[in-house]
Amino acid sequence: MKNSRTIAVGFMLFAMFFGAGNLIYPASLGMGAGENYLPAIIGFILTGVGLPITAVIALSLSKNGATEIAGRVHPAFAIAFVSLIYLAIGPFFGIPRAANVAYEMGMAPLTGGLSSPILFVFSLIFFTIVFLISRNPSKLVDIIGRWLTPLLFLSIAALAAGALFLPSSGSVAPGEKYGTTPFFSGFVEGYLTMDAIAGLAFGIIVITSIQQQGVTDQKQLTRQTIKAGAVTAIGLSLVYAAIGWVGVKMAPSGDFASGSLLLSSAAETMFGSTGTIILGLLVTLACFTTCVGLTVTCGQYFSKRIPKLTYLQVITVVTILSLGITNLGLNQIIKYSVPVLTFLYPITIVLVILAFIGKYFRHSRYVYRGAVAFTAIISLYEGLQVLEISIEPLTAFVEMLPFVTIGLAWVLPAFAGGVLGAIIHVLMPSSSKRRREKYALSRSK
Repeated sequence: MKNSRTIAVGFMLFAMFFGAGNLIYPASLGMGAGENYLPAIIGFILTGVGLPITAVIALSLSKNGATEIAGRVHPAFAIAFVSLIYLAIGPFFGIPRAANVAYEMGMAPLTGGLSSPILFVFSLIFFTIVFLISRNPSKLVDIIGRWLTPLLFLSIAALAAGALFLPSSGSVAPGEKYGTTPFFSGFVEGYLTMDAIAGLAFGIIVITSIQQQGVTDQKQLTRQTIKAGAVTAIGLSLVYAAIGWVGVKMAPSGDFASGSLLLSSAAETMFGSTGTIILGLLVTLACFTTCVGLTVTCGQYFSKRIPKLTYLQVITVVTILSLGITNLGLNQIIKYSVPVLTFLYPITIVLVILAFIGKYFRHSRYVYRGAVAFTAIISLYEGLQVLEISIEPLTAFVEMLPFVTIGLAWVLPAFAGGVLGAIIHVLMPSSSKRRREKYALSRSK
């Protein structure tokens, strides 16, 4: 596979990942971290970049993508978990969030600020076009993404360069969560991009693109996926660092309700009204292509999973749901998405790790079940805590776990569950033998 094609695939993946969260969260992080920006952004990049690319690479190790990896726990779990992933990155959170960022950065600066009626009209037009293009997407999204990605790079580079010339008002003190543990606060903040769970959906598109170039050998496929992922990782890391730096520089200028409003203000401060319009247009197109891509992905998945539903019916439901949730407003969407992502992300991380190391225990379902079950208990508890719903019997136990103060209380239970599963695997020889035979048969195909 030619290097030029590898770079093209990497840029395609970047275009799919690059949406609302890739803009608003690094800017908010920079604004909140202040003097502690560097460790915070490093933690953010580990989860906001490292995990999504790792998830894509993990899919190259399986034949049926996320469904196969989650199916090693149980087929029913695979259906429920993967469906929840598509709903989260689709009509429940991902698509409405992207549409809101498009409105706040593309339309609000031109209409004098946020307005519910204008948001409704904007979102109605926005999703009508999304629906029409999603009916027959062809190669339009890829073409827009191919041209859009370099333009986004240039616009963000211009913002970062302009931030160097902003009047220096001194660094602001870090906010509460970035004051003591900035690295781990940034690490957990990286969850909110939703890119790791999106990677489980987008990875199949990347792998298919590579296979269409004649790459069929499993090791070669993984190698090319890693190369394409490296291109995406470099691009995302540079973008996050640049946008976060803009947030740091703009923080002394005032309080901003969201990262999108901060970036719009930065563009206007540095380049005037023209800069605001250009940035708003580029961001609107980026969020638009992301919404089309997610709508198409959800349509393909659910129409295949539920044969009674046609592709057209699914994308109709997706766009209508997305339109309704979009009009809740960006802050409300973020508020409701945090507990769900707090639950999903640790499970996703565990499944991706198990996909890499599974060959050492022949992908035993007991190891998968133990690790995922223990992780799910803790992540569900932490998700409920975000909603201020307390489960008293678990509180004392969770508070004793290591890393609880930095949002990683699930790590030790995940390890313990995996070890317990491995012990059960060893103690059940007949089941282990059948598993080995099945594994050997799948590898020989």
